[in-house]
Amino acid sequence: MSEHLLLAPLLESYFRRRLTKQRNATPATVSSYRDALRMLILFAADRLRKKPAALALEDLDRDLVLAFLDELEEKRNNCVATRNARLAAIRSFFHHVAAADPASFGVAQRVLSIPINRAHVEVTHHLTKAEVDTLIAAPDPKTPRGRRDRAFLLFLARTGARVSEATGVNANDLQLERSHPQVLLRGKGRRDRVVPIPKDLARALTTLLGERGITHHEPRPIFVGARNECLTRFGATYIERRAATEAEPTRPALADKPISPHIFRHSLAMKLLQSGVDLLTIQAWLGHAQVATTHRDAAADVEMMRNGLEKAGVTGDRGVRFRPNDSVLQLLNSI
Repeated sequence: MSEHLLLAPLLESYFRRRLTKQRNATPATVSSYRDALRMLILFAADRLRKKPAALALEDLDRDLVLAFLDELEEKRNNCVATRNARLAAIRSFFHHVAAADPASFGVAQRVLSIPINRAHVEVTHHLTKAEVDTLIAAPDPKTPRGRRDRAFLLFLARTGARVSEATGVNANDLQLERSHPQVLLRGKGRRDRVVPIPKDLARALTTLLGERGITHHEPRPIFVGARNECLTRFGATYIERRAATEAEPTRPALADKPISPHIFRHSLAMKLLQSGVDLLTIQAWLGHAQVATTHRDAAADVEMMRNGLEKAGVTGDRGVRFRPNDSVLQLLNSI
């Protein structure tokens, strides 16, 4: 056996079989893991003064991986969460190495023993109802771009969708003709969920679809950019920051808030918590994999956290379908 020829086939089998066929990983996960391993290989090639194709598996030992992780934090200024995400990709690959090539078990075991770093978890920021309303009202409703921006901000604020979920929504994911309109959101890790749509958002979406000549059953993106392509994450961030700039004269406090599309999720969670909705319902609504993630929003208010923890129980499995009761629907239509 030639160990110097071992790395390439293991990488190929990892991406072609392990991730895509055995793990059924999403394209986003495959892309993230590919980037992490590409960065590791380029780092190893530079450090060992070898061409990437000349690297052997034993070159990617524990010491080299640790040096790579240190460079991420010290030279690239990556946060602990990003460092841990890169390590997760590397560990996933070495789990495959241990199973696929017993001769390399020792190398894999030493890399797998590298621990995840503990990250400082800050209290999440959120917007008040008045601030959310001001942001939504900021875009000019007299222009097509302004109406799109308003509808997009309203979608984030009312559904609590992640940016990737909102930009990935197609017209056939909507059910606006129902007595209680709803939308299918495709969450991280293939965790799909259905969430309610309030009346103001339903009207905005109906108007937007009508302007673009799209019926409710077409598999076409709802939110598009200037080139009529699906809105990107950068485009979504630009929309909110532009709205924040326009809204700051009216709401100066917005200048001190870390404005990003994700802040709407926290703002909706806080509104639901303040209205007495239990943590498990919010977990299902926002598509959190664990109720502990929802606790971070509750931690912004000690009394809400205490009440939520008393109501919380065992977390649900993957693929939660949220079915709100009438009281929650009334609350949604009032925010």
